[in-house]
Amino acid sequence: MLYLILVSLVWAFSPGLIGQKLTGLDSAFVTTARLALALLVFLPFFRWRGLSLRHTGVLLCLGAVQFGVMYLAYNESFKHLASHEVALFTLTTPVFVTLIADALDGQFHARSLGAAALAVAGTAVVVFQDKALKPTLVGLGLVQLSNLAFAIGQIGYKKFREKNQALKDREVFAVLYAGGVALALAMIMTRDVTVHLTTTHLLTLLYLGVIASGLGFFFWNFGALRVSAGELAVMNNAKIPLMVAVSLVVFREHANIVRLVASLVLFIFAVWLADRR
Repeated sequence: MLYLILVSLVWAFSPGLIGQKLTGLDSAFVTTARLALALLVFLPFFRWRGLSLRHTGVLLCLGAVQFGVMYLAYNESFKHLASHEVALFTLTTPVFVTLIADALDGQFHARSLGAAALAVAGTAVVVFQDKALKPTLVGLGLVQLSNLAFAIGQIGYKKFREKNQALKDREVFAVLYAGGVALALAMIMTRDVTVHLTTTHLLTLLYLGVIASGLGFFFWNFGALRVSAGELAVMNNAKIPLMVAVSLVVFREHANIVRLVASLVLFIFAVWLADRR
């Protein structure tokens, strides 16, 4: 659980950085840059030992979905939604995680679904304000596609590693990123992309690629192997209350403290409920 909490804290900075520091850059280019940097981080650790062609194919596909599809849809959504709206509509991720995990197991766990629903309620307390949100249907659809892809990738990798315990995460993770890079590059080839990078762009991409994507996703999937599906679903929404805290401390934004406290209470109870299963 500690790995998931630390990564959630790192990811809490991402929407604000993307929305404010990477404006004007093509979403497919941003996705490719982030994943290429993440790939470079883990390429030195890559080992063919124990990897069959089937294993490699599965990992490439998982990476294409969890990282490629997720980031392409996520980054594109910032063209249609404000940063806080993108954060808001990630609320469905734990529901996708829970339902996919149960579907693959051929079971239905009401406690896990209840924990996911509590996590959604906890984050909704923070992000739903009195003013009405007016997102475009395109933006909403893109975020939901991103959520679904991220959920499929998490559960898929968790199941893959449970069946192949002799493999080491650090030795195969480069294959996941390679799958994401391949899909992002294919998307770039369908577009006429012109890039003008500033120093701010470069520094932001370095942080997002090396820290948030490279180390972040490794430790997230590493942590996912050590918790239940219910706890994993709940932790997918930990980043939203953390985003509020980061906004208050770092970006000096204003938030309703009562809402924040209520959200954290619901979140803690959701973790307990998931653990009880």
